Amino acid sequence: MPASKPLHYLCIRHGLMERLRDGETVICAEGYLFVFERRGYLTAGSFVPEVVLEHPNLVQQQYEEFVHAGSDVVLAFTYYAHREKMALIGREDDLETINKRALRIAREVADRTGTLMAGNISNTNIFVDTVPDYREKIWQIFKEQLEWIVEAGADYVVAETFDNFGEALLATQACKEFAKDIPCVVTLTSHQGLVDGKPATMDGVKYNEAFNRLADAGADVVGLNCTRGPATMLPILEKAVKVCKVPIAAVPVTYRTTKEHPNFISSIDPISGEPLFPVNLDCIQCNRKDIHDFGKRVQELGIKYVGLCCGNSAHLTRSLAESLGRKPPASRYTPDLNKHWLLGKDDKLPSLGQESKMKYAQIIPKVE
Repeated sequence: MPASKPLHYLCIRHGLMERLRDGETVICAEGYLFVFERRGYLTAGSFVPEVVLEHPNLVQQQYEEFVHAGSDVVLAFTYYAHREKMALIGREDDLETINKRALRIAREVADRTGTLMAGNISNTNIFVDTVPDYREKIWQIFKEQLEWIVEAGADYVVAETFDNFGEALLATQACKEFAKDIPCVVTLTSHQGLVDGKPATMDGVKYNEAFNRLADAGADVVGLNCTRGPATMLPILEKAVKVCKVPIAAVPVTYRTTKEHPNFISSIDPISGEPLFPVNLDCIQCNRKDIHDFGKRVQELGIKYVGLCCGNSAHLTRSLAESLGRKPPASRYTPDLNKHWLLGKDDKLPSLGQESKMKYAQIIPKVE
């Protein structure tokens, strides 16, 4: 094979489906929208990834940071970089540029780091009867993005965050039409739709049925992403793994959702009682142990495609990777509290100030 071939051609034998069939777990770090909103490079509300156009160096850095933390995949940041969203902020003319730039940088980082590169299509928010010709418009949105994804040499496609089964099915069909030679991961998002008391899509399809219908339509991996945190996503997937025809994906938000408030859109401040979504969710942020426990549980269930969505950051991705027994480059800096001046017992800690240390130790909670 010519030396000029990109690295992903050399690694094609170890693509997504080969890894899953071999029993490997694939980690895909997501959550770029919230990352860049927190950093001050993206507007909450429209949530359009303009940072790709204005600060591509930061996008490259974030791709690299997630790989450093343990992601096996560089997911191109084209979520919400579609025709409807670009029109919302008056930047339709930048549609092709934003997609191709995000994809090109993702491919370069993946080739350099030996990881997989995934293209991304997403919910359009126009899957409603009140939008004239909405199915045709959505089909065109998927078509143009998928053609750019294939042109960029993506290893697979992530089609995600569909609250309606109908739009997820349309996305699956588009993947099979316009990106037929690469796998597709199709994930629904679970709000509070119910059918016969069981969680369902907003258009009334129970999740187990939805997963298998998507698999029948050609989806290679199916599952859930976004809206629900680990605590309220896992009960749905615990049932799905028993009946699903293809591998399951588990990609929750990193927030503490509950039975009373099963998704982060419905979550309220435990002190004030005010709504938290989308910019005040910090007070219900999952901690590292929450994510570590999530990683352990998905492995017990045999779920091999995992990741973290909105609220994700590098230290949480590292916790997920370490829960699987891995040591990504970022593990070099995993906390070592045995060297902490107050909590540690390392012999090299100075004895000077032990009296002060004893006073502090009196306020540290004791775990029975």
